[in-house]
Amino acid sequence: MRHVAMAIEELHRSENDLAGDLLAVSDRHKADHELFYLGRDLARWSQQHVRDIAVVGRDYGLDLDAAPKDDSTILAAIRQKSAELLGRHHAPAMLILYDLRKIHRMAAGVSLDWEILAQTAQALGDRELLTLAETCHPQTLRQLRWANAALKENAAQVMVAR
Repeated sequence: MRHVAMAIEELHRSENDLAGDLLAVSDRHKADHELFYLGRDLARWSQQHVRDIAVVGRDYGLDLDAAPKDDSTILAAIRQKSAELLGRHHAPAMLILYDLRKIHRMAAGVSLDWEILAQTAQALGDRELLTLAETCHPQTLRQLRWANAALKENAAQVMVAR
């Protein structure tokens, strides 16, 4: 059961990181309404996953923080200032591609973690864990598809712009 607990703990961390990065990308690209609003909506899915994973983790002896990473106004202000500084050193359009690639890679990793957890839950006959994976994994796949579509939408325009 130690391995299962480790997998749950890793998924909890990964979902938390994905939520944080979706919020950061959203803040960094406020001018792009799709990135801003959809990024925030997709982050809320991961934040809910963090809460749900913390509940299931108790069955495996874990004491995971049910509160997703704080997105206080201070953190948002710091991210905004960082975005401004990054924008001075890199072309803003290239930052969009960088950010979307990072979100895509993170969501792909979280998706794999959900797959592992679902297979484990089936092997253990843990209905609660399996239900959680079956509920959350499709949302992670949606996050992955969104990042992929946004990359396709922006890539050619960014790469050939002068």
